[in-house]
Order: sequence, then C-alpha cells, then structure tokens
Amino acid sequence: MKTTKFVEDLKAKSAAELNEELVAAKKELFNLRFQNATNQLDNTSRIKEVRKNIARIQTVIAEKASAAN
Repeated sequence: MKTTKFVEDLKAKSAAELNEELVAAKKELFNLRFQNATNQLDNTSRIKEVRKNIARIQTVIAEKASAAN
C-alpha cells in the first residue's frame, strides 16, 4: 500500500526532481551504511528499504527516458 503511493508520487515528479530524490536517497544510504559499520544503527531494515527506494526511483527515471524517445 505504502509503496504504490510512493511510486505514484515519483511518477508525478519531473526528471530534475527525480534526480534530486535519487541523490538524497544515495546520501541516506551512505549514512546508514556508515552508522551500521560503527554499530550505531538500530533499525538495520532501513538499509534494505532505502536500497529498494533507489531502485524504484531509477526505474521511474528509465521509464520517463524511454517514453521521451
């Protein structure tokens, strides 16, 4: 339920907004990995969730790029 809403929100955004979202998600993933390596991360499932969100963002970007051609 939550993921379909997230994907719908992504599809409504422009390419520039999607790229900004992607950069933010990658920064978050880096910070989560850093916290995990230093044993400061409590919710390790967040890493998996962010990785999947990055994949979703990249998929929407690819769909928009192929639709433009």
